[in-house]
Amino acid sequence: MENLKANPKTSTTDTDIFDARLQRRAFLQYAGASAAVVAMVAAGCKKDRSPIVSTGTTLDFKNDIGVLNYAYALEQLEAAFYIKVASAPPASFTQAQKNYFQDVQYHEIAHREFFKKVLGTAAIGNLEVDFSSINFNDGASVLAAAKTFEDLGVAAYNGVGVRLTTDAYLVAAGQIVSVEARHAAWVRDQISNGSFADLSSLTSLGANVSGGLDAALTPDKVLTAASKYIKTKINIINL
Repeated sequence: MENLKANPKTSTTDTDIFDARLQRRAFLQYAGASAAVVAMVAAGCKKDRSPIVSTGTTLDFKNDIGVLNYAYALEQLEAAFYIKVASAPPASFTQAQKNYFQDVQYHEIAHREFFKKVLGTAAIGNLEVDFSSINFNDGASVLAAAKTFEDLGVAAYNGVGVRLTTDAYLVAAGQIVSVEARHAAWVRDQISNGSFADLSSLTSLGANVSGGLDAALTPDKVLTAASKYIKTKINIINL
């Protein structure tokens, strides 16, 4: 994580993100993301960063497409959050914290665009988010929200992996969740040093975090917990 302390503040334009910064700064390379995944991301990443409002969407878990759309929905939420923080970080943030949120916005955009590219015409629409419960001027509020998103993200991937039947999708999901787990660990240490692997907050949602295993939650529990941040109505079928 040394680069988080050394990197200067970066531009938040799409050109900077995908023509230069994503390749140079994002630590997906440290998480073992394959060249194939990176290539697919790069091919589809020059997008409008402002989400289009949709009136509702359905996640059908009868096959892999439903699982991928579920992951796509969560990555949309995370990308929107990190873009907002990176564009105007709290004044109390250290330079390392500012650099972290700059870096991670690129990761989440890359994840979002990866799923959008893979899904093609089968992709759900863009979600409308609701961050009214987050005080983006307060460092503690931002870090708490980041912890919530990352912990839920890790538990979501762990809980839905069993539903994937295509090996390539399962491998990609594993590569992405390993990055999300690194995010979760870093954020937790910012809040309370040494708590990087503590996911006890998810036990109230039914997650088992004992025995050295990371948390896993089913989609219905994850989406219920995330619903306060999503305005778009999400229906779940064939779960």
